[in-house]
Amino acid sequence: MRAIFQWNVGSRVLELGRRTLIMGVVNATPDSFSDGGLYIDAEKAVVRAEQLLDDGATIIDVGGESTRPGASEPVSEEEERRRVLPVIRDLKRRRPGAVVSVDTYKASVARAAVDVGAEVVNDVSGFRWDPDSKMAKTLAELKVGAVLMHTRGRPEEWRSLPPIGDPMLMVKRELRQWAEAATLAGIKRDRLVLDPGFGFGKRFEENYPLLAHFAELQQMGFPLLAGVSRKSFHRANAGARWQGCRGCRTALRDSGCRNSVDPEGGARNSNARCAVCGGGSAGRGRDCGEWRIERQHVGTAVPAVSGVPGVRKWPKLSAGLRQQKSRQKRN
Repeated sequence: MRAIFQWNVGSRVLELGRRTLIMGVVNATPDSFSDGGLYIDAEKAVVRAEQLLDDGATIIDVGGESTRPGASEPVSEEEERRRVLPVIRDLKRRRPGAVVSVDTYKASVARAAVDVGAEVVNDVSGFRWDPDSKMAKTLAELKVGAVLMHTRGRPEEWRSLPPIGDPMLMVKRELRQWAEAATLAGIKRDRLVLDPGFGFGKRFEENYPLLAHFAELQQMGFPLLAGVSRKSFHRANAGARWQGCRGCRTALRDSGCRNSVDPEGGARNSNARCAVCGGGSAGRGRDCGEWRIERQHVGTAVPAVSGVPGVRKWPKLSAGLRQQKSRQKRN
């Protein structure tokens, strides 16, 4: 049974758990691993965000600094603000009802983003990388929604980190500790969402135990965000026969790609389905299609949002996605 949460993002409350919400990603960066450079222009970024909203995303997550493996040069606060603020401001002007998140670990960028309309701060560092260690305190003052993600080391260190003995044990322990520190800093529990950080400081094989036992993270009493979109471990999973998930074993038993256009599509959709089955309250991705198909597969096809004007029922699958789903069934 999926727990139901009321996520307080300041100006409204989002219901999490009854339906799996989708967080669409827009990277206003020149060097992100998947779509770097495509949306560095603010107008193109806003158009992409509108497309994601039309495809069914409830939240748009705007980022201005790449955290791809091996990234070593941090972006200055000034440059990050230059990249993300126009996108957030213009998107809120054109889509006032949209829930906008800013992906940043810098408290000053978070504050500036909230000033122009962001209601959620998504921090991949678990509130630990801000140069002045002020992120948790800043979020408590801003009274917005917050995503606390687990990561291990810094991007430039990920390729040289030693193996993890028990990935689930480590992630649960550290997420619990960091969430407790956040609440002690003044962030209310109903404003927090936790993310196990698939791919962030974890080797290929260390992500699968997190996926297989994702439901165990619900024991911490917080809503969960799963960001499995376009992570490199999909390539290791494509074509593999892995049966770790009890909730959606058929999805992973034969999760090789059946989509000639996207050779990682089958594995990616399987991993999204696994996270939904395991109790994910929200899914983060660059393409709503992988989450749309898997939400429908496990019976959570309609997003439920409290207090968001103009939110409509889940749109029908596009022709392309219908064909993709049809091919998967035939094969």
